[in-house]
Amino acid sequence: MKAHIVDIPHRRIFDAEIIVRNGKIARLAPLSDPLPDEAPYAMPGFVDSHIHIESTLLTPEHFAQFAVRQGTVAVVSDPHEIANVLGVEGIDFMIENARRVRFHFHFGAPSGVPSTTFETSGAILDAAKVDQLLQRDDIYGLAEVMNVPGVLTHDPDMVGKLEAARRVGKPIDGHAPGITGDQIRQYIAQGITTDHECTNLEEARERISLGMKVLIREGSAACDFDHLCPLLGESDDMVMFCTDDKYADELRQGHINDLVRRAIAKGLPLWNVLRAACITPVEHYRLDHGLLREGDSADFIVVDNLNEFNVLHTFIEGCEVFNRKQGVLSAVYVDNPVAVGPLPNNFHAHEITPQDIAVTMPRPDAKLKVIEAHEGSLYTHCRIVTPRVVNNQVIPDTDNDVLKLVEIDRYQQCPPQVAFIHGFGLQRGAIASTIAHDCHNIIALGCNDQDIVHAINRLVATQGGLCVCDNGQCTELSLPVAGLMSNEPPHEVARLHLMLKAQAAAQGCTIAAPFMTLAFMALPVIPELKLTDQGLFDGVKFMFTDLFE
Repeated sequence: MKAHIVDIPHRRIFDAEIIVRNGKIARLAPLSDPLPDEAPYAMPGFVDSHIHIESTLLTPEHFAQFAVRQGTVAVVSDPHEIANVLGVEGIDFMIENARRVRFHFHFGAPSGVPSTTFETSGAILDAAKVDQLLQRDDIYGLAEVMNVPGVLTHDPDMVGKLEAARRVGKPIDGHAPGITGDQIRQYIAQGITTDHECTNLEEARERISLGMKVLIREGSAACDFDHLCPLLGESDDMVMFCTDDKYADELRQGHINDLVRRAIAKGLPLWNVLRAACITPVEHYRLDHGLLREGDSADFIVVDNLNEFNVLHTFIEGCEVFNRKQGVLSAVYVDNPVAVGPLPNNFHAHEITPQDIAVTMPRPDAKLKVIEAHEGSLYTHCRIVTPRVVNNQVIPDTDNDVLKLVEIDRYQQCPPQVAFIHGFGLQRGAIASTIAHDCHNIIALGCNDQDIVHAINRLVATQGGLCVCDNGQCTELSLPVAGLMSNEPPHEVARLHLMLKAQAAAQGCTIAAPFMTLAFMALPVIPELKLTDQGLFDGVKFMFTDLFE
């Protein structure tokens, strides 16, 4: 293949023929005659430096089919979603499923299963189990360290996990939302080298000044690109791109290539942007795929130009796995894919009744603490409101966008926990999911108890999925793999998820990614107010709090 070669490390473009033998780049043979300007450009493939594959709703093999369309050839993935459900068994499922396809998956050892003791998971990965994982060749390092208090107070279990990663010399990823000053210095001093939770430039620049790399995140619910992209003009060798959590229908429209395109459109330097998208992740994580150099594995992409980056071809290990005219090619699958056994799951919740989620007014003058959710952010705030009361029961108030929020342990039979939430705009019905970060219990919100209960019970019956309910009628997407992923083809999963979002919008929901945002309403390590299966949690004080003032 002849193309303009985009040599990112040396910041140059030259014309050559790419000669591939035995899956490697044998030679980049310079051309005696220059190619026309409209000739295609060959370059290293894009890398997502932090993603939870489970959040796409796709298994690894199906994720790869969407990713190669966008020129992504590798990901650094934390499988802590499925690990919270199934432990090491879940991690092994992801790795074995990933081996079915030609794509560079790099899975880490989850550091927080569970992320805190304030929620109930289906499994626990203590320091000993994490140590065993880190000794494996198919584990790249210690994935995002979310237990910031555990790091700062030298919790023995957390210390053991950090020591295990340092002992084998593998990278340690961070997760420290809002942590600054002496605390972030102490956190970094433990060998933690990245953070994808920065939401503003001041926070990001502080981390970079202390030697930590910042991952610019643009997912379905957390969208930080516009705030952080100026970093690409300042410290390109300290910046990477990631999506963290991104649904299949959005992945179908664009991945890291979309962030590159947006950055170039903003006038940011081409070579800085491409370094962050293609080179820095490979160097930082010591990944094993090629960078379009002689002797490298033949992992590269061909694009039409360096403004739009429309992907014409994707090659992995010398095999063309995507062709713009033909789509994803059969070569994306290896010759002898590893057999996949029964779909793993862990689900033991029972059906509930409206009486189980009733909230009694404690006294006539009581005020209600309401979780305030925001579009494009994982952070929430606490809003104090006068509750709507009927027959001494606190009920949803759709006029003021105060909906009932319910979470219930899916691993054992326990009573539901109830709170109230503002920001979704739903005017009728309910939505429910078995994706509730990070322990993935059942979470639901709605405008009336009957629809909330009906949606939850539907998920109990199917043992995993997403559901929109309206007057007892349900639209749903089944997620039989750990209650997190579908085993359907990727385009079908994308279609069904788009249908669910459209149904939620038809019922008044104003959040663009309602299920993703709902899932993070259960995550106690991101402030300010969240609901776990154990109760309403104050993420600032890091303790449970009462529903009423």
